[in-house]
Amino acid sequence: MPLELIIDGYNLIRQSDNFRRLDARSLEQGREALLTRLAEYKKVRGHPITVVFDGWGGDSPTSTGTRHKGITVIYTGKGELADEWIKRKVEKMQYGAVVTSDQEIKRYTERLGIAAIASPVFEQRMEAALAGHGEGIDIDEEEWDEEELVEAKKKGPARRLSKQERRRQAVLKKL
Repeated sequence: MPLELIIDGYNLIRQSDNFRRLDARSLEQGREALLTRLAEYKKVRGHPITVVFDGWGGDSPTSTGTRHKGITVIYTGKGELADEWIKRKVEKMQYGAVVTSDQEIKRYTERLGIAAIASPVFEQRMEAALAGHGEGIDIDEEEWDEEELVEAKKKGPARRLSKQERRRQAVLKKL
């Protein structure tokens, strides 16, 4: 089952130094830069990605969706916030992650068993994947000290992470 990503668009733009600079010039430049970078990320990882932007001040009474280089882009309808759209979508999700730094959305998604990833963390993972370092930090076998590995003994009972934290870790590995 592929990892479905739902991204709070303006939240990610405003949390990122790179996208925020472009957004300060014009909303369109910030959105375009984000969507282009996400399209590159999608080519590398292949995750289905949906980006949600607030359209509450627009003219459309309902949410409108478009495709941009393989990315689903949603502009919420007049009077609707992206947060509300994301919450509705999360209720229907079985497996995926929400990228936002909004604490209310993070708590809501985690309560439903869906991982929530802070925008700066996702941006770092995305940039690492695009730079070819997507599997995390690689440690050469030569760097391991055999003696340290032999001497390391467990002290005390093993501690298993909570189910929610294990899910979150699994999602982060896939980013």
